[in-house]
Amino acid sequence: MAITAFRGAVQSHVPFLLGRPKILVKSSSMRLRSCNRRLDRVSVFARYSQAQNISTRIQDSIDNLPKLVEDIVQTSISTGPRGAFRVAQGIQAVLAVGSEWLTDVSKSENASSGLPREMRLGILSPLYLRKLFERLGATYIKLGQFIASAPTLFPPEYVEEFQSCFDRAPPVPYKEIETILREELGRPLDSVYEYIDPVPIASASIAQVHGARLKNSQQEVVIKVLKPGIEDILVADLNFVYIVARLLEFLNPELRRSSLVGIVKDIKESMLEEVDFQKEAANIESFRRYLEDMGLSRQAKAPQIYRHCSTRRILTMERLYGVPLTDLDSIRALVPDPETALVTALNVWFGSLIGCESFHADVHAGNLWLLRDGRIGFLDFGIVGRISPKTWAAMEIFLASFANEDYESMASALVEMGATEKNVDTKAFAQDLEKIFSSIQGLDTEIVVATARSPNANAAAISANVIVDERQMNALFLDVVRVSESYGLRFPREFALLMKQLLYFDRYTRLLAPNLNMLQDQRISISSNTRIRRMQQ
Repeated sequence: MAITAFRGAVQSHVPFLLGRPKILVKSSSMRLRSCNRRLDRVSVFARYSQAQNISTRIQDSIDNLPKLVEDIVQTSISTGPRGAFRVAQGIQAVLAVGSEWLTDVSKSENASSGLPREMRLGILSPLYLRKLFERLGATYIKLGQFIASAPTLFPPEYVEEFQSCFDRAPPVPYKEIETILREELGRPLDSVYEYIDPVPIASASIAQVHGARLKNSQQEVVIKVLKPGIEDILVADLNFVYIVARLLEFLNPELRRSSLVGIVKDIKESMLEEVDFQKEAANIESFRRYLEDMGLSRQAKAPQIYRHCSTRRILTMERLYGVPLTDLDSIRALVPDPETALVTALNVWFGSLIGCESFHADVHAGNLWLLRDGRIGFLDFGIVGRISPKTWAAMEIFLASFANEDYESMASALVEMGATEKNVDTKAFAQDLEKIFSSIQGLDTEIVVATARSPNANAAAISANVIVDERQMNALFLDVVRVSESYGLRFPREFALLMKQLLYFDRYTRLLAPNLNMLQDQRISISSNTRIRRMQQ
């Protein structure tokens, strides 16, 4: 009876239990059709939105077109006829490098390995682009050097290749230099200089340097002269690069995110500043004031500027005599302890990062000397850097953590210094940095010292150059940049300038004081407050 009752109960509920799936299926089917209808509406909306975006982009391009045309016209007018001349020179350079590429391609095609990867981009590949830049002269050589010093902005293979973009150029005949001097000074040369050596001390793409003696004071000086036509070439070339950047941003609005035109403007401003010798004179005088204000005039020196015979195109300055910090034997003849000289150079340079309006951003062996009187000489202020308080605060932590091998603090400092929209895993970042910096001890330095007799004096004019394996040095920095970018970080250019100078000083340390740790030695101060107190003592 109980069983019968149970059966009855089950039977009475079976229709309900069996019927529910039908209702659920029907409900699911209805929801699915509803969902499909919504998806159709979303798809239609997406297509409409996409079309609207395209329409907006087209409208933006149409709106920006008059401004683009205006920019191109104004830039072309400011360039003038020299633009056509540079275009002809550019075509010749492209044909020459293109012919070289074709020759290399024909050789490679005969080889079993086929065309090398680095040649597949034609003359736009790093090697041939660097050769093209060298053929195009001053502007593009400087642009190549900018690429080499800005690994945060350019692909690593280009940064590496442009390390070999040498600034070398045959000297301009002295007659042309003499003409420029007369035009700039507006008076006979013999009323200003007692003597000018017609043989240049040095010649680069933008300027060349001659030794001289002032008329009344008998002061030995050097005259840095801007080569004829360089300004016109720079303006024509930089205007062309600007127009190309504007066109690229117009054709591909995504490039605006990378601030391509902004980068070109920065390069243009930097290059035009370098050929304005009045600005270089101001940089030197600012550094001299820093030395005087901090009581460092007995420890270091920058050349005195003679304003009465300096203009925007010529720079007359005191001639300094000494030896580069790579000439160990000559340094030992001048001072009993080369290590002390290096410590002085480091403290003076570190101090200028916060104590001076700008810092010397090109302290290679030709620009950093030990003078005959034992002081450190800073030469050639054509390239300077300006560091923001935020970057320097992070840089101090970075250097201290590097000295202590505290890679987590180093990672945090780099995150603070770089621009990023991501949340960075500092522990993983620190582990990657540790792997990179463990290789720094493998860098090698080769020293070459050249001695030449001056035709105007019995004293030997010693010049030296440190041939550092730039590829190794740059590879280290590029590794830091690559790893940092993988975490979404982008650094300001001033960070690259600072790092490059520190690598120069690292080379000098290995030569002059192998046992010195420049970031841990108590005599060297990288901390702002400590450095200021020490300098004022």
